[in-house]
Amino acid sequence: MEKEKILLYDGSFNGFLTSIFVAFEQKINVVDIQRKSQVQKGLFIETQIILTQVHKAKRVWNGISQRSNNAIKNIYFAFLSETAGIEQLLYSYIQKIVAKGSPNHVDLSDDMVFRINHMANMVSREKNQMEAFRKFNVSTDGVHFIIVEPEFDIVPLVSKHFRCNFSDRQWIIYDIKRNYGLYFNLHTIQLMSLESKEIMANARHLNNPIQTSAISVIELWNTYFANNSIKSLISNKLHTHQLPKRRRKYQQDKEAV
Repeated sequence: MEKEKILLYDGSFNGFLTSIFVAFEQKINVVDIQRKSQVQKGLFIETQIILTQVHKAKRVWNGISQRSNNAIKNIYFAFLSETAGIEQLLYSYIQKIVAKGSPNHVDLSDDMVFRINHMANMVSREKNQMEAFRKFNVSTDGVHFIIVEPEFDIVPLVSKHFRCNFSDRQWIIYDIKRNYGLYFNLHTIQLMSLESKEIMANARHLNNPIQTSAISVIELWNTYFANNSIKSLISNKLHTHQLPKRRRKYQQDKEAV
């Protein structure tokens, strides 16, 4: 019998899907799937580090989506909820889908299925709220930007809406809780990341700390963009790890799932 293991991955959705692929391929008895940054090893349980491989993640994505588009959507949305233990819950769900041959044969009254649907619905609700109610501020160099701190990791989900409705301007949607954002340059959307030390260095120029008010944050960003090139903030590596290909058809990168 395969020895029990905890799979450690990089925290990205591609990394999680790679873990699923490896678990099935190697017939691993998976005790848990954890982010390397948040690892909590079990007593005497072996760990295995999973290196993200996009082609393996893509095979898992395609395998599930061919069975059900709704299932892969719920898996992706629930993953973005960042709920503690979500990886193992989704792994169990995927095991059931594979065993049954189709999500249509998975009992919807099952507590696990209910929890995944519930988490996916919460993420979807916050996504819809951001799309409906968020308004842009404008930096001193004319770039429109929105600063958010959502409960869930929904920035990857709102890109299509803002691309379609605000294609006439350069814009940034930045999640300060997770320290990454989307930048639209009138042609494509790219991921960007700011260094915390740079943000705090600029915060010293403000009369109030960054936490005090929305006005302080807007002033901070005006100061920041006045002194930095957006191009230098683009992160292709982050881009590859963060967004599955079918959730970002606007992108030119062909490597991500």
